[in-house]
Order: sequence, then C-alpha cells, then structure tokens
Amino acid sequence: MRDESEGQPFDLDLTLRRRALQRVAAHYDEAAFLHREVGERLLERLDCLKLTPEIILDVGCGAGQITARLMKKYRKARVIGLELAPALVTKAGKRAPWFRTLYGAVAEAGALPIANARCDLIFSNLTLPWYPDLDQVFAEFDRVLKPGGALLFSTLGPDSLIELRRSWAAADRYNHINAFFDLHDIGDALLRAGLAEPVMDVERLTLTYPDTAGLMRDLKMLGAGNVTAGRAPGLTGKGRLRAMRKAYERLRRADGALPATCEVVYGHAWGSLANSSRPKADDPAFFPLSQLRRRSP
Repeated sequence: MRDESEGQPFDLDLTLRRRALQRVAAHYDEAAFLHREVGERLLERLDCLKLTPEIILDVGCGAGQITARLMKKYRKARVIGLELAPALVTKAGKRAPWFRTLYGAVAEAGALPIANARCDLIFSNLTLPWYPDLDQVFAEFDRVLKPGGALLFSTLGPDSLIELRRSWAAADRYNHINAFFDLHDIGDALLRAGLAEPVMDVERLTLTYPDTAGLMRDLKMLGAGNVTAGRAPGLTGKGRLRAMRKAYERLRRADGALPATCEVVYGHAWGSLANSSRPKADDPAFFPLSQLRRRSP
C-alpha cells in the first residue's frame, strides 16, 4: 500500500532518473551492495523453478553484475539486459561472459521493446520501486512472457528507508522517499495483470552507517535521488538538512551505528495461457529481437 503520509504526489520523473543513472554509471558498483545481495538471493530462488529458458529478459539490469551470473547459470539462453540509462547497458554488456553477448535495450519497464510471448523468464531485481504503476508494468510482463513462462522479481516494501522517511518528515512537509507497495498489493496487481499463481514473501535487511552522510552518498551513487512530484522546489536548505540529521541521530543504536531498514519483497508468477492466443513475434506491430541494441563483450 502506498505511504502517502506526507500528502504529496508520488509520481516519478523517469527522465530525471535516467539522467541520474547516466551520471553515476561509472561508480554505480561502489554503492550497489544491496542490489548484489538481494540479486544473489533472487538467483538462488531460480533453483526451485526448474527452468531451461531460451530467452531471458533482465528488467533493470543495472551495471550487469547479476546479469552476468544469469548468463553463466543459463549458458544457452539469449539474455536481454534492459535499463533506463545507456551507460549502464554498455557497462553491463562488458560484463558478459567470454564468447557470450548481452543484448541491451534502453527502455522503461512499462513499455518493453519486446514482441508478444517471446520470453521464457523475466528477472527483475529491485527495479519495481521506480514504477508506481504496477498494473502497467505487470501487464507488460505478462504480454512478453510465453504461456507458462516465469516471472521472478524483488522489490521494496513500505518499511524500506522508514528511518529516513520519518527523519525528513520532522524537517519539512515535502516528500523525499518513493512510495513502496506491500506484498498484498503487489500480489493483487499480479492477478489483475493475468499472471498466474503468484507467490510472495518478505524479509527485512538492515544496513548500518556511521552517519547520515554515508547513506545519502550511497543513494546518490545509485542515482536514487528524489524524483517524486512531491519533492521540494529548489535546493534543500541547510536548516532542513540539519533538522533531518538531528532526527535521524535519535535512532542511533547501542553500537553507535545508524540503521537503514530495507523491507525486501520477493515474488514469482507464471505467464498466463491467454498469451497463446496473442499475435506471434513476426507481427510487424512488435519489435523482434534483431531490432534490440546489441552489446558485445
């Protein structure tokens, strides 16, 4: 369920998000430890699905660390890495295993440049928090999945960055954190999109920082700045920043560390059988794989 406690719109400006990712691509890996950890846990869940995919779409491939692991796990599959920023797609392509090619696509998750019923597996690690219209995104996932194809994803639940959200609420009335959905709302959205047999679970991970500057620095290096419509106009003043930091300092633990909660939601579902009645990949209205941007190692 969306957290609208600050009374501000949570629409996201993906153009600003794309620009931020483009700027930080060279140093993205330095702050992507949560993405790597959650991505590894998501990869482990693939062992339970018993898949032999021919075409895999990694939605939100980042700099390609987990994508490269996908390519090693499924050595015969054609893997497409999709991201908002061209610089990240290029970086991901350079991580492809020897004698393998990552096919890159620069696009939004809600408008996939993929033909109907082409993918055996959609893998998406911590990308959904940037797409508040889950109905649109899941409808696209269902569209490009083959009948019975698998969707496996991770996202963030509403308690994520709760310390930072509450600390900013003590400083001003503007929105500073994305809206995050709980697993029940995500499950409902999966069913509305026609995806079959959704299974959801959640776990909490806690990052620790010596100060708020470290947390803010990592968010900036991930291109995870505030691009919500309810953000403050102009620059954040020093007074508001001090107020936020003071409020956050009250949460310091006995060991001296500041906590940053991440409520990680995992889910998987299957492509609907309705996909079998949709136009095939040679329909000129759709994009064949040959038209995707190709990135060689």
